[in-house]
Amino acid sequence: MRPTKAVLLVSALIGGAMTADAGIPIELARQRFANSKAINLDLEAQTQMATGDLRAAARTIGEALRIDPTLWLTYFMRARLFVLQHKYESAIQDCNWVLAKYSAFVEAALLRAEANARLGRYADSLRELDHVVAIHPHLDSYARALRERAWFRSTCPDASFRNGQQAVQDAKVACKIMKWADASTIDTLAVACAEAGDFGSAMRYGEQTLSVRGITRDESRRVQQHMALFKQHRPVRS
Repeated sequence: MRPTKAVLLVSALIGGAMTADAGIPIELARQRFANSKAINLDLEAQTQMATGDLRAAARTIGEALRIDPTLWLTYFMRARLFVLQHKYESAIQDCNWVLAKYSAFVEAALLRAEANARLGRYADSLRELDHVVAIHPHLDSYARALRERAWFRSTCPDASFRNGQQAVQDAKVACKIMKWADASTIDTLAVACAEAGDFGSAMRYGEQTLSVRGITRDESRRVQQHMALFKQHRPVRS
């Protein structure tokens, strides 16, 4: 993905899958003229969302908007907050605003896909995921898009959108990109295998996920919940 003339560059660090959370940590490479105070507030809000303090995050984002109402990063942070608050329509509006300002920011497109899925707009969500995969962004975002499409195709409540075999293919490519070192990506592969009816592989990949170095307590608990379903030959549903 070629950088645009935005006031700052944002690179996503791969975090949870679509079902996990919207609080994916980001790193900032500041460019000249960036509003450092507003950016610092955005990063503070990110930390607050990660710890579950959504009220404090809302106040911090509000202050960042007061300081600089034109900084697209703040609108992205607010969209993430809206997803955590289950305000999906508002999240989509903010993602639309971000993408109008910075069309190359893949993470906003992926967040919009998640919000649409949460609203039951499965066709819109899949169309967005297909588009992100098709444009082949930088590797981290590409892996995340593949992983989220795999999760969608494995767990969508509407059976017409599920495709276990395609989900397995997407998840395996994402795992290779992430060098088999990302817990959420391997867990997604396990879930895809279950959707494809291969519960033996689902269990094996579940065990592999639990052995990933640095796996968090929440990730471990989520994987164990998935494995409990696999033992019963049951797939995961969003």
